[in-house]
Amino acid sequence: MEETKKKIILTGDRPTGRLHVGHYVGSLKRRVELQNSGEFDDIFIMIADAQALTDNAEHPEKVRQNIIQVALDYLACGIDPEKATIFIQSMIPELTELTFYYMNLVTVSRVQRNPTVKAEIQQKKFESSIPVGFFCYPISQAADITAFRATTVPAGEDQMPMIEQCKEIVHKFNSVYGETLTEPEIVLPTNQACLRLPGIDGKAKMSKSLGNCIYLSDESDEIKKKVMSMFTDPNHLRVEDPGQVEGNPVFIYLEAFSRPEHFEEFLPDYKNLEELEDHYRRGGLGDVKVKKFLNNVMQAELTPIRERRKEWEAKIPDVYDTLKAGSAVAEKKAAETMTAVKKAMQIDYFG
Repeated sequence: MEETKKKIILTGDRPTGRLHVGHYVGSLKRRVELQNSGEFDDIFIMIADAQALTDNAEHPEKVRQNIIQVALDYLACGIDPEKATIFIQSMIPELTELTFYYMNLVTVSRVQRNPTVKAEIQQKKFESSIPVGFFCYPISQAADITAFRATTVPAGEDQMPMIEQCKEIVHKFNSVYGETLTEPEIVLPTNQACLRLPGIDGKAKMSKSLGNCIYLSDESDEIKKKVMSMFTDPNHLRVEDPGQVEGNPVFIYLEAFSRPEHFEEFLPDYKNLEELEDHYRRGGLGDVKVKKFLNNVMQAELTPIRERRKEWEAKIPDVYDTLKAGSAVAEKKAAETMTAVKKAMQIDYFG
């Protein structure tokens, strides 16, 4: 099989903490489906520790601790080391070298226009003190994707500008040095509600810093507490009041998580989510009842994940062995791409 015809996935997460349900419906669940589809020749899943250091350089111990947390969440969700290569970004020196070469193909103003970078600079309150490494992370991300000749990048909607920038770098490199790099395509969640799950407080983004997450590793009582405290329609004050479904986090979560069998098991008065939504809009359906149902749905989805995580927590040395073996496989693949890049750039002086 020719290299160019292979179907290859590259995806990953920054190890900034335990993963939450936004990560799960936004990309993790899809990764497991794609992994088990048999459609792909190689699947690379990266723990982006070098990228996490761009805004945690003074706290490397945080990144170090979080690597194992992310790995545990991956394994708990069903990422299978027999089918996918899980690796640590900083263990692959070729990624840094590729980033350095790609920097010459991108202007400062182009990076400044990247909506994801703009939003994160604002969120992190960097103002004029933006670390150069953080500013350049779309270029680093392009290196990650192209090093493995990824054709497919399963990611959330917020990563679309990053993939566009990666494609631009691929086009620029190939037009200057000849056809060398592979162009990727993003794969978004098929369910609209999964594109961007709001926080339990109703804020548009679920994030650790806002304290509005449900984590994959949360115990059942913690999940229940968070679900029952969720923001809902502020005008739905009494049970008989008509309620708004659109933009209501409780219903967005139900759209992302609930399936027909959940209604059969936990809420047999309704056949599906559409019937529940219609009743809420008409009035006569209280928030507590809907939240109790959502809690049952979330427990059904997250309990097996939490139990698998505990099994892996009991064998941490095996998790490190998995990461070490995966990083060795990933490094070999990236080295092959690096050889091709250097040849194209005519800097393979002694090759």
